[in-house]
Amino acid sequence: MKLKQFIFLLATLSVGFVSCKKKPDPTPTPIPVPPTNSRANLSRDSIFFYAKQVYLWNDALPTYDVFNPRKYTTESTDFLNYDKELVALSQYKINPATGRPYEYYLNGTDSKYSYISDLANKNPTAYIPEKKSAVDLEGNGNDLGVKLGAYGQAGTTFALFITAVYQNSPADKAGMVRSDRINKINGRTIGDNFTTDRDFINTSFAAANVTLEGVKYTNGVSGAPFTISLVKAIYKSSPIFSAKVFTADNKKIGYLAYARFSTLTNSKPDFDAAFATFSAAGVTDLVVDLRYNGGGYVNTAQYLINQIAPASASGKVMFAEHYNPLMQSGGATILTNQPLLDASKKVQFQNGKMITYADINYGLTANTEMFSKAGPLNTTNNITNVVFIVSGSTASASELVINSLKPYMTVKMVGTKTFGKPVGFFPITIENKYEVYYSLFQTKNSLGQGDYFDGFTPDIVDDFDDPRNNFGDSKEYYTAKAINVIVPNAVVITATKTMSIQGRSVAIESLQPMKPLVDGNDFVGMIETRHKLKQ
Repeated sequence: MKLKQFIFLLATLSVGFVSCKKKPDPTPTPIPVPPTNSRANLSRDSIFFYAKQVYLWNDALPTYDVFNPRKYTTESTDFLNYDKELVALSQYKINPATGRPYEYYLNGTDSKYSYISDLANKNPTAYIPEKKSAVDLEGNGNDLGVKLGAYGQAGTTFALFITAVYQNSPADKAGMVRSDRINKINGRTIGDNFTTDRDFINTSFAAANVTLEGVKYTNGVSGAPFTISLVKAIYKSSPIFSAKVFTADNKKIGYLAYARFSTLTNSKPDFDAAFATFSAAGVTDLVVDLRYNGGGYVNTAQYLINQIAPASASGKVMFAEHYNPLMQSGGATILTNQPLLDASKKVQFQNGKMITYADINYGLTANTEMFSKAGPLNTTNNITNVVFIVSGSTASASELVINSLKPYMTVKMVGTKTFGKPVGFFPITIENKYEVYYSLFQTKNSLGQGDYFDGFTPDIVDDFDDPRNNFGDSKEYYTAKAINVIVPNAVVITATKTMSIQGRSVAIESLQPMKPLVDGNDFVGMIETRHKLKQ
């Protein structure tokens, strides 16, 4: 938490304007701010003035008088007013490819990338306002530990499955896995009517405890019944769902299912163990399962990229972060109000001077990352093919991994179109209470490619995420398809093509995920912590 003496004093701000036709002015002209005694009005002003200097698309923002940040007062809390203002700021820059704002989301009612977080509720929220998360980016969980999926047809009947279980959670310790099907919750039978059952399901899984009855699926077939009672608990979780080695047509294929780009401290031990296993087994191809991975820390993504990349990529460009022209020129003077804290949230000093975000080098050269091959793979093995399992939940740091490897390897994707988030951020703190995450930079690979705002379309498009097999099972639907991309002639046995729903035999391909439903509300974003000070 930042010290109160560093609270942003709006009356002292100097704000810069950037013209798309002019070189950015490194000494912005101060703008007078109307006097006020309201802390909330100062914060509304702060959100606007920070955006004018640091927002990736600040060139499209209007003047203070035109935007009038102090008009955002109609919501029930300060937080909601600030969020509404931020959404409005995010809708100015138009993507010429779509004719809509780059941050257009949920029919224009929300921003696709930028958001604000209440520090008081940061854990167990995963940077998504007002929503509970299974596990945060430090690996801390505080719930039952499951991700849910409801599958049905056009009618009301449905089947409820566990689609992921978080390591060390109450559900994990109770032996639950992806593929468990739930038929009763707290004694109430579910499945007849999704509209009727949905709120009951959400409320039950948000509670401190729940009793579940259902059946275990084995090889995609309904099997042994179970009754399990779960009690919400705090736990520490690894982000890796599964790491396995498959053999198909005499090829060794490594499989890694990864939940989130958590802190490198949280991810590295299991990364290292998985890739050491792949190397020892003689793996020649990889399947990386990112279907539920919404991103996380850039330095963790960079570590994974270096694990996967061929040795021939070492010393070459991995990706570059592109900040707006004012940031690149060092003209975002407003950042002097943001202390750069260390890992322990302590203020840092250099030569007796407090280090702030204004001391960071945002130039393109300083933010171009090079490959530095890590790990045992590609030192003894020749890895040239990698297949990513993806979905609409695959975002940000996950997409960064895919995009960075494309120029150097054969990269294929299986699943559905990804989220589309080639932008990242670091937090801007206001009131010592809120963190504002503006879209601050865009990432591009060594070929200058990075405009995937609408997501990546997979090479093999299939919109059914079959929940009847666990991660790491070669018969799991998407995993089998990924193996077949690597070894087209491989014989991979998949689950049966039908499922019983409320006594009816239903074709699997006809089932679709039904929403909204509690599903983990995992983090979506790309956080930069690898800051380089100006020389």
